[in-house]
Amino acid sequence: MDELANSAGPRPDMVATQCQEFMQCVKDIQFTLREEIKGMCDYRAYENCDYVARMSAEINTQKLVCAISQIETMLKVIQSSS
Repeated sequence: MDELANSAGPRPDMVATQCQEFMQCVKDIQFTLREEIKGMCDYRAYENCDYVARMSAEINTQKLVCAISQIETMLKVIQSSS
C-alpha cells in the first residue's frame, strides 16, 4: 500500500515483487488449510465411544433374562405335569 501511495508513483518492479510475495503467502495459507481440513476428515469423533458395545451388552443381557424366564416357565410346566 505504501508503494501504491508513493507521491512519485508506484515502481512496477516493487509492486510486482510485493504481489508475488502476497500470492506466495496466499498459496501457503491454502496449503495449510487443505492439510488441516484433510486432518479433520481423518478424525473420528466417536472413535473412543463405547456406546455401541454398551448397548450390545444391554441387549444381550435382556435376551438372557428373557431366555431364563422362558426356561423357568418350562420347568414349572414340567414339574406341575409330573
